[in-house]
Amino acid sequence: MKRPALKKNGDTLVLLLIIVFLFTVMMLPIINILILKSRVLNSTVNKEKAYQVAEAGINYYQWHLAHYPADYQDGTNHGGPYVHNYTDFDTEKTVGQYSLTITPPDVGSTIVTIQSKGLTTDNPNVTRTITARYGIPSLAQYSFLSNDVIWIGSDETVSGELQSNNGVRFDGVGNAPIQSAKSTYTCPSTQGSPCPTTENGVWGSATQAVKNFWQFPVPAVDFSTLTSNLASLKSLAQASGGIYLPPSNAQGYSLVFNNDSTISIYKVTSRLSNPTGWDVNSNPHNEYTDYNTRTLLYSKAMPTNGIVYIEDNTWVEGTVRGRVMVAAAQLPYNPSTAPTIYLPKNIVYSAKDGTNVLGLLSQKDLIVTYHAPNILEIDAALISQNGSVQFLYYPNDIKTSITVFGSIMTFGQWTWTWVDGSNNVVSGYATTNDTYDGNLLYGPPPSFPISTSGYQPLSFTSN
Repeated sequence: MKRPALKKNGDTLVLLLIIVFLFTVMMLPIINILILKSRVLNSTVNKEKAYQVAEAGINYYQWHLAHYPADYQDGTNHGGPYVHNYTDFDTEKTVGQYSLTITPPDVGSTIVTIQSKGLTTDNPNVTRTITARYGIPSLAQYSFLSNDVIWIGSDETVSGELQSNNGVRFDGVGNAPIQSAKSTYTCPSTQGSPCPTTENGVWGSATQAVKNFWQFPVPAVDFSTLTSNLASLKSLAQASGGIYLPPSNAQGYSLVFNNDSTISIYKVTSRLSNPTGWDVNSNPHNEYTDYNTRTLLYSKAMPTNGIVYIEDNTWVEGTVRGRVMVAAAQLPYNPSTAPTIYLPKNIVYSAKDGTNVLGLLSQKDLIVTYHAPNILEIDAALISQNGSVQFLYYPNDIKTSITVFGSIMTFGQWTWTWVDGSNNVVSGYATTNDTYDGNLLYGPPPSFPISTSGYQPLSFTSN
């Protein structure tokens, strides 16, 4: 009677073992998944901790640049990487390290690159790297900036921000803020009919789509902040990395930029004749604006510090490969002797990708010459410190088109085109196209004045 009971117990044991086996078989994948998820979770946590340490390194060096904006060596005076311990604020224990690699700005640029590699002391094999770019905006943020009135005609196109500390008549096409520091002003007769009369700070016959960009009044721009310290530029040019040209005892100098990153420098010995021209202030100009004969002095590589300083009239043309600021000035300023920069031919970049930039800073006027080509291109940031950027008025001298890629900053009135009372072109370029070079904002010409706003974040990437 007992043997069958034993058999029954044995059957139960076998069944139990089968159940346990089946349960184990079914649970193993689940257990493996749980283990894998746990590992992934731990890895994610470790990576996040390393990321936070790396981010702390970025934050630290952003603070460092705010206090020491020209220090790219972490206060050490030697190359990096620069390793710092990361301490928990509450426990005051070291929980990780970040290693910083700092890439300083290129000549003329304000963009600094900070690379921070973070790790934790618990899991030093898990690292995260963050790369951030910061830059100080330059004051070359405008396509046009004038201390005087501006008139954009119906055949003119402006790409980029425009501002006048006076009034603006805008009849053309624009795609960015068009601003005046005036609520209203008395427009001068040089802005055409119906002037002189009282107008809004910005007015004209532009389309409603363009009028949507009009803003007035806005804060005036202190024009003196847009002019580099000429004494400093002269010192940099006289240093080993610059080019300095004293008074020529002739007509001035001709600079020809070459596509092989060199500059050919000529002494101008005579000028081509041209009729009398009139400037934006109705003053006659009997001087000749184009060079005739010139003597090659030498050709040399672009200055390593990017500065060319010339104490004489200067003609500029060619193809720019590199970054350079050309200043024509004599100190102290005297309007009767201050040099002028002339543009007799095309001046273009070898590529419009931000690697090439030209600043032309004239202590007086910056003038497109009488014999300049009918179709002209100028790639540069143009600055007239005390005069105007202009083409002089020569009766019935009408050219086809002028294209500017860069920016125009002028103390006095600017013009490429002269019209009569009926808005008919009577002198200068019939069509103008002005496009702002966005690379100027954080990659201006060398020693160009920059904003006081400090470093601004530009990009932030991580692995």
